[in-house]
Formats: sequence, C-alpha cells, structure tokens
Amino acid sequence: MPIGDSIPLVGIRWDDVLFVVLAATLLGSALLAVTLRDIIHCGLALIVSFASLAGIYALLGNPLVAATQVLVYIGAISVLILFAIMVTQTKNAPVRLVFQTQAWIAAVAAAVIAIVISITVLATTWPAGGQRLWTSTTEVAHMLFSDYVLPFEVVSVLLTAAVVGAVYLARRDSGPREGDRS
Repeated sequence: MPIGDSIPLVGIRWDDVLFVVLAATLLGSALLAVTLRDIIHCGLALIVSFASLAGIYALLGNPLVAATQVLVYIGAISVLILFAIMVTQTKNAPVRLVFQTQAWIAAVAAAVIAIVISITVLATTWPAGGQRLWTSTTEVAHMLFSDYVLPFEVVSVLLTAAVVGAVYLARRDSGPREGDRS
C-alpha cells in the first residue's frame, strides 16, 4: 500500500513534517553544542546539527550540497575537531573557562538578536512559494571545473595550508616534557 503525499486525516504534507523534524533537530543540537559543559558532547551535538542541515539540503532538492555537507563538515571538520580535542585536552585545565563567565551577556545578546530577527520575519511580506528548483549534479560539476576552476583550486590550497598549520600548531613543542631527558 503506497504512502500518499500527505498524512491521512490531518492533510499535512510529509515533506513539511520532515522539514519541521529536521529543523527542530538542527536547532536543538545547535543549542546543545553551545550550552553543554563537556566539550566532547558539544562536538557530537555539532555533528548532529550538521547532519540535520544536510537532511534539509536534500529535502530542498540539492543532493550535491547535502553530500558536500556530509563529506566536508561531518566527515572532515567535525572529526578533526573531535580528534584535536581528544589529543590536546589536558587533565589540569582551569575549572571555569573564560567563555563560561560570560554566559549571561551571551544570553542577553542572543535574546536581542532573536527578537530583531523575529520582528524582521514578521514584518516582511513573503511571496507565495513557487516550485522547487532541482539542481543537476552534472551541471554543477561542469561549472565548477570549467568556469570556476581557479577559485576551486585556491580554496583547495587554502584548506591544505590550514591543515598544515593545524598540524604544526598541534605538534609544536611548548617546552621540555616530564619524560624527556633533554
């Protein structure tokens, strides 16, 4: 028995329900990423946030951006962040970090920004929704490797330089260690 376009008895479209679920997951995990005390849990919440955003991209008809979100942000950046945290985290870290003392200021700033955005969204007259645009992966790849090949290569060089710099900073000696004889 095939599933229809909308939920029976309610009349809400399935893609609208999926969008609301993905958006709520995105907002919840993003909020957890900035409010949790354990930095590893923050990194995992960031991965859930990126995955929800990839789902929204796929739902909106852009599988290339969704795949890029999964590969680049979840597969590379989030794993790199978690790896760096696990490698560099020290046992004798300060009990209260600087950003934890500014929580009230950040909460007030976030509330003000949320109010401004809400007022702007409510005051704007939005046009009626049209048809979704579906992008072809072949068209995007052709444009990327023909018309935009120079910016693509510049970004790849910058990302390589960032990785080399991160490795250099992570491996830099800060002085003699306990087990060293020198």
